[in-house]
Amino acid sequence: MDIKNINWQKCGGLIPAITQDFETSEVLMLGYMSEESLDLSLKTGLAHYFSRSRNRIWQKGETSGNTQEIKEILLDCDGDTILLKVKQNGVACHTGEKSCFFTKFEGLNLVKQLSNNTQKPKYDILDELYHTIEDRKLNANSENSHVARLFAKGENAILKKICEEAGEVMLACKDQSKFEKYKHLNLEEFGEHKPGDPKFDIIYEASDLVFHLLVALNAHNIHPQAILDELARRNGISGIDEKKSRKDKFQ
Repeated sequence: MDIKNINWQKCGGLIPAITQDFETSEVLMLGYMSEESLDLSLKTGLAHYFSRSRNRIWQKGETSGNTQEIKEILLDCDGDTILLKVKQNGVACHTGEKSCFFTKFEGLNLVKQLSNNTQKPKYDILDELYHTIEDRKLNANSENSHVARLFAKGENAILKKICEEAGEVMLACKDQSKFEKYKHLNLEEFGEHKPGDPKFDIIYEASDLVFHLLVALNAHNIHPQAILDELARRNGISGIDEKKSRKDKFQ
């Protein structure tokens, strides 16, 4: 296929790319490609798309590992849409579904179609939250979106929330310790969110902390997979040795 045959002007610089499983012919997703991302796809054999929300080229699976190996590329008769036939490694959809097309119409109503996929990738919920935060940052109204409001206020507001939520986790941990030590006396009630269950408060507040850490990561265009990769790198290494290696590295 010659890229020059594509009517880039008609497409506004981005061409719709329908992606299909090479073996099963199942439609996996719809993305957009710029001339540069298509050129990269042709040269590397891996699908690269152009993110309209992030305004940059991205390789499918660059964080999740769910890459798409290109087997064939077809151009439609009008020169303004392409079809990628790929070998899909893992799943195509960030929700954990094999295909992005799992919701169907019944009459005028949308009905979610349950798939046979019951095993979602381990990174899935973090990836979903990260993309939700991205969407709120770009599209939501600060009047009715907590995330949009934080981004509107700026970085200091985001960092302040991290400090605030970290403090809440600390207090919840102290309450749990106090509960374990004095619960037999029944002198004080514990459990702000679930009476008698202060451990849930730790879970609740830690979830708030993780969420706002994701907001901060998004503000700096860092996907949570980068954190998981770093933790994996440190796994099995003594914390003392790991810290020493940092000092040695910069000496």
